[in-house]
Amino acid sequence: MKALKLNSLLILAFFAQSCISNTKPIDNPEPIVINTGQDLSGYERAYFASGCFWCVEAVFESVRGVKEAISGYAGGHTKNPNYNQIGTGRTGHAETVEVYYDPKVVSFGTLVQVFFGSHDPTTLNRQGPDRGTQYRSIAFYTNKKEQKIIQEYIAQLTKEQIFDGDIVTEVKPLEKFYNAEDYHQDYEKLHPNNSYVRNVSIPRLRRFQKLYPELLKEEAKQH
Repeated sequence: MKALKLNSLLILAFFAQSCISNTKPIDNPEPIVINTGQDLSGYERAYFASGCFWCVEAVFESVRGVKEAISGYAGGHTKNPNYNQIGTGRTGHAETVEVYYDPKVVSFGTLVQVFFGSHDPTTLNRQGPDRGTQYRSIAFYTNKKEQKIIQEYIAQLTKEQIFDGDIVTEVKPLEKFYNAEDYHQDYEKLHPNNSYVRNVSIPRLRRFQKLYPELLKEEAKQH
């Protein structure tokens, strides 16, 4: 796997700015069946959890080769969880994003680099202002090849001492992914004036884009 060169000073600056005093609101509308209106059958899928899925979805959707990212829940034991259940921290699930990507344009290895380059993998059960097991860092795999790529990249980051603390990211097989409620999908894009989006999600996206301009879609470079 060809590794991207990480700038440790930029990464440290990214995390230093991410801890903003804000709380993502929990609301409870009725779930709606998700219909993206797209044929995604020809794309590969990857799954990552790294804090608020509003933020994570926006990061991956800005990457060239990613067709769609869907917010949802994975990694736990509760069947068909909803957002309020997730918020209790008792379902075992984490806010997770399902990434549909074209492997001819972007590799799974690059998506793993995007994952580690867009959040702090050393904070246990926390990401920025959000605390709880539902915000923990997880890199999911669906086969042994993906597992090896993730583990080797963690070993590389550790060897190069990119982060000051130990990486606490869980590496887990994907057992089941549950779509989040429809109102969570494309939340950052559809609600740019939401206080959490303005103060946490958009700054997190901008910091990622500054770190990895070579990975961005053309339209993402213009923002």
